Amino acid sequence: MKRAFCVLAALMNEQKHSVIGKMKPLTNFKEWKFRDPPNYAALPIDENPEYNVPMAVKDAVFSKVPTEPLTGKLHLVCASDPALIDLLDLDPSVADTEDFINFVAGAYLPEGGLTVSHRYGGYQFGFWADQLGDGRAHILGEYVNSKGESWQPQLKGSGETPYSRFGDGRAVLRSSIREMIASEACHYLGVPTTRAAALVVSDDHKVWRDKTYSGRSRQERAATVMRLANAWYRIGSLEILLKRKEPHTLKLLADFIIDNHFPEVASSGEDKYVKWYSEVAHKNLDMVATWQGLGFVHGVLNTDNVSLLGLTIDYGPYGFIDHYYEHYVPNTSDDMGRYAYNKQPEILVWNLGKLAEAMEPILSDAQKQEIKDIHATLDDYVKTKVLKTYLLKLGLKEIQDGDHKLVEDLFTVMQLKMADFTATFRQLAEVEPHQLLDKSVLETKWSLNKFSGEPTWEKWVQAYQERLKNENVSEDERRERMVRVNPLYVPRNWMMEEAIKDAENNDFEKVRFLLKLFQNPFEINEEAEKRGYSSQPPSWSYGLKLSCSS
Repeated sequence: MKRAFCVLAALMNEQKHSVIGKMKPLTNFKEWKFRDPPNYAALPIDENPEYNVPMAVKDAVFSKVPTEPLTGKLHLVCASDPALIDLLDLDPSVADTEDFINFVAGAYLPEGGLTVSHRYGGYQFGFWADQLGDGRAHILGEYVNSKGESWQPQLKGSGETPYSRFGDGRAVLRSSIREMIASEACHYLGVPTTRAAALVVSDDHKVWRDKTYSGRSRQERAATVMRLANAWYRIGSLEILLKRKEPHTLKLLADFIIDNHFPEVASSGEDKYVKWYSEVAHKNLDMVATWQGLGFVHGVLNTDNVSLLGLTIDYGPYGFIDHYYEHYVPNTSDDMGRYAYNKQPEILVWNLGKLAEAMEPILSDAQKQEIKDIHATLDDYVKTKVLKTYLLKLGLKEIQDGDHKLVEDLFTVMQLKMADFTATFRQLAEVEPHQLLDKSVLETKWSLNKFSGEPTWEKWVQAYQERLKNENVSEDERRERMVRVNPLYVPRNWMMEEAIKDAENNDFEKVRFLLKLFQNPFEINEEAEKRGYSSQPPSWSYGLKLSCSS
């Protein structure tokens, strides 16, 4: 009888989830509520009433901090329909309502909300920077959607916190647009990433920014972007607890993250910390391999910008490579090229070494050695993962002798001829291998045409043709594999700049178009073709770099 009851209960529960999963998105935002309390309420939260005064916070993971709403006339710049529907159970029509705009502006908090800012530290450009934390961001609450997924909406640009240091707690329109578009684009490009739901700007709320660090500040409009993630923990979340000698809170946080976000690890008993480290490490290295495959450069790969969930987090002065250069750096602040394109995998490994250090107070001597042994394998792991990523871009699946050279030789000739990263791989998919030396065919492909008549290209094509034969890859297979991983469109900096320029005059059409375009970056879009989004970038865009001033 008891067994029959359990089976019936299980069936009813399954039906319940099935019904919930088919719920129509809400059209009345007032009905939308947070889970109360959010799961992070179980962690230590500092409640100092002087929440907007920079201070050294102790024995806490979060600080309870109210948002400081944008003031003045507000505009919805854009909203991600898929994020609203799939993650938050909201009908896209909600985005145009006053309540929702106020929500994104930090002026309205739905029932069950608990606004906190996260405390963390980090190594910035290789040096310990001590307490950093959410200096202009607020986690608003936890929403459990109809699929049973937990999402934490976070506002960026929503006011001062104890972690603001010398900042004003605000973000400007240009940086907010870049984060909004890149977050959603990277998701559809196959990159593990935080998401973005909506972006609001004020006509009247202004802040001072020195965009080029030239000493010539100017006023810019303040904006807020609503980001989404299952959680916002970083390597720096543990590092600050190590440096401040708070082992009890360190263990509490590590156990909490494992229990709530790594359930398969939580049941591992005494080995859970070692298994968790391995999971976090390999998730992050899998992520960086996707970056390399897309020519994406994060720009500020400090330990405080490395997610413990293996997500791309904190889009600042990022860039997608135009003409290929292995040392490409999009960030004007990175004078030494520490976070250049070709160094990203090794930097992730270095950062993961800092994660191992941060975990030491909660590890036994045997566990420390096990983690050290895992870390010693990471360099080879990521090199192999990146190689597989490049081979798939060439329509190949197996790793064979000589593949490193095949890939290196392609990048050598790409750099020599200043060929475009994205376009070269996509155009390789569109031209049959036996036509890759045909000048009349190359003339129709603006990036491949740069190779015409180049001896090193001819040598590479011959090696590529031979390699395809060795794996017995048919042309249909090759093309199908390649068009699936080689996009037509990526968020190039020049496209962002044009959209930002229009948006500064309250013309949001380009921003909204880009947001929709990047939901299908691998498919031809006629309007995007008219706008030149897969054509050779304009000459003024080459060498375009960004600063951290936002």
